[in-house]
Amino acid sequence: MNDIEYKSPEEIKAFQEGLLKKHLEYLAEHSVYYRRMFASYGIDIASIRTLEDLVKLPFTEKKDLQIFNDDFLCCPKADIVDYVTTSGTLGDPVTFGCTEKDLQRLAYNEKKSFECAGVKHGDIVQLMTTLDKRFMAGMAYFLGLRELGAGVIRVGNGIPELQWDTIRRLKPDTIMCVPSFILRLIEYAESHGIDYKSSSVRRIIGIGEGLRDQDFNLNLLGRKIKEKWDVQLFATYSSTEMGATFSECEYGLGGHVHPELIIVEIIGEDDLPVPDGQPGEVVVTTLGVEGMPLLRFRTGDIAAKRVEQCKCGRWSYRLTPLVGRKNNMIKLKGTTLYPPAVNDVLDNADYVENYVVEVSLSEAGTDRVTVKVGLKGQPSFDPVKDLKDRFRSRIRVAPDVEILPVEEIARINFPAKSRKPVKFIDLR
Repeated sequence: MNDIEYKSPEEIKAFQEGLLKKHLEYLAEHSVYYRRMFASYGIDIASIRTLEDLVKLPFTEKKDLQIFNDDFLCCPKADIVDYVTTSGTLGDPVTFGCTEKDLQRLAYNEKKSFECAGVKHGDIVQLMTTLDKRFMAGMAYFLGLRELGAGVIRVGNGIPELQWDTIRRLKPDTIMCVPSFILRLIEYAESHGIDYKSSSVRRIIGIGEGLRDQDFNLNLLGRKIKEKWDVQLFATYSSTEMGATFSECEYGLGGHVHPELIIVEIIGEDDLPVPDGQPGEVVVTTLGVEGMPLLRFRTGDIAAKRVEQCKCGRWSYRLTPLVGRKNNMIKLKGTTLYPPAVNDVLDNADYVENYVVEVSLSEAGTDRVTVKVGLKGQPSFDPVKDLKDRFRSRIRVAPDVEILPVEEIARINFPAKSRKPVKFIDLR
């Protein structure tokens, strides 16, 4: 097995350090932004020889990409063949230009990720994701599946009726979508007499939302899907900035890194690496990117690194499911928590149809959390009191709860330009 992911941790580290040297040399020669950074900090890139030496370098932050976007470009604009933008989760979207080589790298990344999830030549994958709207992921999935030799059905997102008609006609074995949309597919199938359990679908690859908790057990969303539809579930983690995907293997023990494409650090509150297994901010250095490579980019995502060998035989380190986003941390009545903890309570209330969590600042400057909920019918009990009791039981504190029409919440969840369901709004 020549795949670097199966080599020893020592071989993987030495391999990445060789790529890091080339990466730094490329930035010093081609990047206006990083040349300026190296000069202003007096950095001699020759002194960065090991992964541990990365701590000598400053971080790249989202605001740097927003303010100096053009200075990150490392090639003539004439060499850019595809323009994409980030989803804007942490602020204004950022434009990335991809060269032909970058698209080939994306195809390689997704081919390996799909293989990790068990997809092979001849399988048929229905993409319930958009390939337009300057979206990198949809393009990457298509290129990777094409490279793998799998069949691709580009249906796009939403429209359960069209999705089921396509499944009936073309019989895909795999579908790829935002996991919460699966529940809408199941609901549509049940209300329209579609025998979804006997369909051709055997595997679901989720994007944009987690399916497991920190112990790698299925979270509430994952369990709800699995209880209804006994298919294989795979979670992935990726972003436009990383240009790489962490995909679970069949054992579901975290997202595998592709060492030839990315270096990952997990950074604590003191901006230093935390011990393996402890959660911290995911910081990435992209490898092999030609158009807009990054060095120590702070993703804002909180996860932990697992370094023991996976049951699948890979030694490449893995990332746990995301704990949350650093910028989305909430301090509610003295308790620190992340939105997924609030979501978990709401997802577990079977009378809740939909919801959005809104965080703002009170007059005292503290976090105020308001949960806006749409109900399935009218329960015989007080839903506000019941939800507050559930919150106190699970997270020790209770946010404000407002009951609104389901349609009003749905409009907030699915705005016209959003690529992902909006369930968290930060007004601080």
